[in-house]
Amino acid sequence: MTDDTTDGRPFGDDISPALSCDPRKRVLFGSDTYFLESVEQLATLTADVDGFLHRHAALLLKPDAVVSRQLPTTVDWLAREGFRIVAAERTRLTPNTVRALWYFQWNLATPERRRLADLFTDTCDAVVLVVRQDADGAAALPSAPASVVLTERKGPTDPLARVPGQLRYATGRYSYLLNLVHTPDEPADVARELGIYFGAALRQRVYASALAGEDQSARARELGERLHGEVPERDLSFEPAAERLKRAVAEAEESLAPGAVRDELRATRLAAGEQEGYRRLIEAVWRAGLPLDAWDTVIVGSHVLPMKRKGLAPVLGGVSVSDWQHHPARSAVR
Repeated sequence: MTDDTTDGRPFGDDISPALSCDPRKRVLFGSDTYFLESVEQLATLTADVDGFLHRHAALLLKPDAVVSRQLPTTVDWLAREGFRIVAAERTRLTPNTVRALWYFQWNLATPERRRLADLFTDTCDAVVLVVRQDADGAAALPSAPASVVLTERKGPTDPLARVPGQLRYATGRYSYLLNLVHTPDEPADVARELGIYFGAALRQRVYASALAGEDQSARARELGERLHGEVPERDLSFEPAAERLKRAVAEAEESLAPGAVRDELRATRLAAGEQEGYRRLIEAVWRAGLPLDAWDTVIVGSHVLPMKRKGLAPVLGGVSVSDWQHHPARSAVR
């Protein structure tokens, strides 16, 4: 039961331990509208909500994955790892969507990280894949929920901590922010995030496609090809973006009247060469209000600006395959 109100009534529903091994998450999700609407809709399509959410995971390919053309790499990686794509749709990551998606973790995000995220997440559509773990057979439950397994195999946010074989290693080790893909941590998160990505009509189609279980990898590739035709390819490497950014600032200086703003831009541009210098350059650009290329600003900024507030823990943290293997509710899911 969720925490009680002062008059004894609960704040929300009881969430099955089979959907999360985190008691705090079960309390919070019991009154979370995104989770509740998504699970309620799924329950109209199958009597086995817990089993569905155990067997299926979701994977978000963000706009950085689109512009760097990493959707085919991701589809190939999923097949090698024993995940079948059973639904694929486009979604738009508006600033409000991003904040809803990472609501329980973004207490750690710095103002700079939030500002950079807003610059690129809404530049084009993203792609959501629903996948089923088939490595243990279609009728068998894996050793841990598919979402937990996929999240572990995906690799960490820190690019320096990624290793060969992980998805984030295969798609490119650019920066903490430009990590290209995201996965929900647990079965409960799968339901909640599908509730964020899609309205009721499109979510109905996603769930129906996943329940049908047919291979939708061709559709995923088709969505990627369409998006590639809509948005130009971008190199997300730091050095070329840093040089482009400095050239753009130099050009912008010519259009500014003599004064403190132009002097600061010129001084910081000439001094930019190490992390601290580029940090000061971006801060000067923002103070001047220069409308520079969003991707170059994000690429450079994600390397040199602080991403995480120190001394804080997320409202909800991650879980591991090991956590789930020792979670007693796992054996109750059939």
